[in-house]
This record gives sequence, C-alpha cells and structure tokens, in this order.
Amino acid sequence: MLPLFSELIGKQVDESFLLIPPFYTAGGDEIRVGHNVFINQNCTFYDLGGLDIADDVMIGPNVSIITTGHPLEPAQRRAATIGKPIVIQKNVWIAAGATVTGGVTIGENSVVAAASVVTKDVPPNTLVGGNPARVIRSIGSLTGPQMKTDGHR
Repeated sequence: MLPLFSELIGKQVDESFLLIPPFYTAGGDEIRVGHNVFINQNCTFYDLGGLDIADDVMIGPNVSIITTGHPLEPAQRRAATIGKPIVIQKNVWIAAGATVTGGVTIGENSVVAAASVVTKDVPPNTLVGGNPARVIRSIGSLTGPQMKTDGHR
C-alpha cells in the first residue's frame, strides 16, 4: 500500500503509514502526510485546497475530509470550485463517519467525535462533537481511574 499511496500523492510516505482500503480522493497531489499516520477504510479526501496531516494522526472509517466547495450564489455554483486548506495537527483522532470542511485547522491532541461535522477550527487538546461540531470539553491528563497499559481500567 505504501508505494501506491506514495505514487498517488507524488511524495514518499513514511514506513509507519497505514491505510486500509478502499480510499477515495479527488486528486491526491495536494495531500501531505506525516509519520505514524493511520487512515481506516472507506475514507474520502477532496484535497484540491490542500490537506496537511501531521504525525501520529488517526482517521477512522468513513471519514470525509473535503477542502472544496461551491459559491452559495445559484448562478455561480457550477462556474467555480472554491478550495480552502485543511490542517490536521499532531496526535489528532478523527472518529468514524466525521466530516471536516475546508478552511479548518484541527489542533494538536484533539479528538473529533464520531459522525461530527467540523466547520470551524478546533482548539488544541479539545474534544468536539455534533453537527456542527462544538467543544464538549478539554482533554488533559486523566482525572478518573488511570488506564493500565493493556487498555483496561
């Protein structure tokens, strides 16, 4: 999968990159991917506005990352495509079925809850969810029972 994805985006992808197909994109050459990135199955990336994915990002199944749109004015909708970049900073988790729209930055260590629609920037260290996505709470050190290394409490 590494050679195929590297060819698609026109850049060498790190050995730690993992993608589970199928995967859909409008072009691919505007996607930049960091180290240790995981992309689950059935994701769609419309990258024409530019898509930067930093290190240690996890993207769940059925996630849509859409950098492009059309003018609201009916007479102009078919005449133009508007591209706005999306930046996904380090250690972000975008859960299953979420949609991220153009012009958005998702801050470091943040989590986008399943089925959320992100239309505005997400601050670092934040859990967001809903449609449109809203801040649910800050993410910091665990305040409840600590997780054991095997993933159980």
